[in-house]
Amino acid sequence: MLNQNSILKIKKRRTFAIISHPDSGKTTITEKFLLLGKVIHEAGTIKSRKSKKYAKSDWMEIEKKRGISVTTSIIKFVYLKHHLNLLDTPGHEDFSEDTYRVLTAVDCCIMVIDASKSVEKRTIKLMKVARLRKIPIITFINKLDRDSHDFFKILDDIENKLKIICIPINWPIGSGRNFKGVISIDKKKVSLYIKNTLKENNKLTEFIFYLKNKTLNKYFKKNEIFNLKEELDLIKSYYTKFNKKNFLKGIETPIFFGSALSNFGIDHVLKSLVDWAPYPKYRYSLTRKIKSIEKTFSGFVFKIQANMNLKHHDRIAFIRIVSGKYKKGMKFYHVRTKTKSIINNAVNFIAGKRFLIDNAYPGDIIGIYSKGNIKIGDTYTEGENISFSEIPKFSPELFRLVYLKDSFKQKKLLRGLNQLSEEGVVYLFKPFLNNSLILGVIGRLQFDVVLERLNFEYKVLANYKKTNISCIRWISSNNKKFLEKFKKENFSSLAYDNNNEIVYFSTSIFKLNIIISKYKNIIFSKIKQI
Repeated sequence: MLNQNSILKIKKRRTFAIISHPDSGKTTITEKFLLLGKVIHEAGTIKSRKSKKYAKSDWMEIEKKRGISVTTSIIKFVYLKHHLNLLDTPGHEDFSEDTYRVLTAVDCCIMVIDASKSVEKRTIKLMKVARLRKIPIITFINKLDRDSHDFFKILDDIENKLKIICIPINWPIGSGRNFKGVISIDKKKVSLYIKNTLKENNKLTEFIFYLKNKTLNKYFKKNEIFNLKEELDLIKSYYTKFNKKNFLKGIETPIFFGSALSNFGIDHVLKSLVDWAPYPKYRYSLTRKIKSIEKTFSGFVFKIQANMNLKHHDRIAFIRIVSGKYKKGMKFYHVRTKTKSIINNAVNFIAGKRFLIDNAYPGDIIGIYSKGNIKIGDTYTEGENISFSEIPKFSPELFRLVYLKDSFKQKKLLRGLNQLSEEGVVYLFKPFLNNSLILGVIGRLQFDVVLERLNFEYKVLANYKKTNISCIRWISSNNKKFLEKFKKENFSSLAYDNNNEIVYFSTSIFKLNIIISKYKNIIFSKIKQI
């Protein structure tokens, strides 16, 4: 077991992700968290015609150009003497697979909902994944400074659509132009929203009073204070009190209201994360329960990112530490390859910047350099043969043939596609029949991202041709003879993926189902465990 000093450091760690539908304000909230953590001193803004600033968590060139997050950023900062590891996930649904994998590495999520739109499609999908893993959820209803839905209706939507019990911690006083702040339900403490009128410095001044304080008469009419008290009594009679045990089980979610853009209510959310979110305790491997306070190191790779340093075209494998302690110069055992290596250059991240570290603890995310020998889902230990729960890989839904505009850059194209496919967001397929290169993706926007990254990061100009491929399935069999027979009879419809596993291509679901019914001894997998 680790010593008491190390255990105390583990208890001071929180590892969390922010999940939301696109345009709910997730990137803005991330910026405000960094302001509170004093990582930055001025909030970045998404690139516009007037501004050359970017969200600090968006470090890739395409993210700056398009104003969207397309990859997960790892950000570490300190708040209230706690070490927080924030995994800022892509909001766009075309990059959902990156987000799903990130949720395997966190202990808590902050769910952001746009008050003017209530619960949206993308949020429902993300919550299903979070619920499967029983991840505790803190909810922030954002954009209260704009016209919003009825607050009770939003909470009903959360309960009915997301299947989680809502426990409001504070309650908004008006919305849009009439937004005056929030009131804490238990303490009856009013946080007034008073916006600074200076356009060049849109800061917020927040005054806090208790409901009985006569000073509130300056900001409210008598009937408004009376109505507020009545509404507060109604809320307290309708909703139960916050129960931390139920929160940790993923049964209920505490609700906060505010405006990220105006920096109002963000500190309430971050403080609740520090107070209520679980510190790293344990993870289940495929053979046993691994406790964070165990002395020996263990961790798993949940993400690989290519070209964080364009000069060296390096690849970083992100490892979530599960147990023990990382020390500079320690020997890692790579369970899958059964190899050992000394790690002297593990790094921490603040967006695109990296910092060499001497030590790290369970809950921390460290990066180690990969030469193409590391895969998502790999486990590292100090010698024990364990593997953590497998990470799903989803079958792509859209396909294109990739071709070069300059045929002399074939090697560069292959290198770029191989490295980008290692990230697990796009899939590269090489047919048995010819030398074509086929790209498979979950969402259409990923095609554009690959072309832009090939051009910017590898100096390769490529384009796409249409293909008649409609769907793929990974194939396997418990009987070698049946598998060899299938391969021989369907040679023209087979390819290797980027992990050299065999996939079957089909031009339609109808034809795929015919093949599946014909070959009873072949396993056709839509989801692959990695």
